[in-house]
Amino acid sequence: MTDDALRPMGRTRLYEQVLERLRAYAAEHRLAAGDRLPAERDLAQRLGVSRASVKQAVVVLEVQGLVETRHGGGTYLLRDTLDHEPVERLVERRRRLPDVLEAREALETKLAELAATRRTETDLTALRAALAHMAGEIASGGHGEEGDRLFHAAVTEAGHSPLLAEFMASLTDQITESRRESLRQPGRPDRSLAQHHAILDAIEAEEAKRAAAAMRRHVRTVAKVRLLEWEPGER
Repeated sequence: MTDDALRPMGRTRLYEQVLERLRAYAAEHRLAAGDRLPAERDLAQRLGVSRASVKQAVVVLEVQGLVETRHGGGTYLLRDTLDHEPVERLVERRRRLPDVLEAREALETKLAELAATRRTETDLTALRAALAHMAGEIASGGHGEEGDRLFHAAVTEAGHSPLLAEFMASLTDQITESRRESLRQPGRPDRSLAQHHAILDAIEAEEAKRAAAAMRRHVRTVAKVRLLEWEPGER
């Protein structure tokens, strides 16, 4: 099989083009989760670009949760494809993510506080069911995204504040993005589940300040994502 995807590139091309070549290479060679990419030095030579350009491309793939680089052990696929989000879209998400996380902290901290004083038995049942769903997803190898969504929706419902719920609904798409970004960080699903349990414990105990503090800690953990550490660089 020929390596057409790794034919030499022109000197003026940047890491966006390297990304596309890596995507094509993975498809041509039918690489799947667990498979290893060629070494950065080898890729740079075969593509005719600097190792810096290859490294930038690999970092973008890491940010998107498509590969992981193991110290001293190479770069491995985490999924069965290197179909990546366009860099322009990634840059835009990076730009707006801090504002979304700031809004989430303000709204959800207050909702958790209200939930601790207003929750009903029906609300508690929904919260427990959401965490059971998330635990099941994680046990099956998933990231727990649906269980996470159900839990935060149940906290919003338990707050019994129609206006705050309306504000949360207006951020649905952005919150979905931040959830996906957070839960694909290594080790994050289990940590988020544990933090959710801490929030639920405080709500069950009707301890408003503890519920608010637990939610604040959780949202600040959500804010710790690789995307915000990434520097897009010049085109």
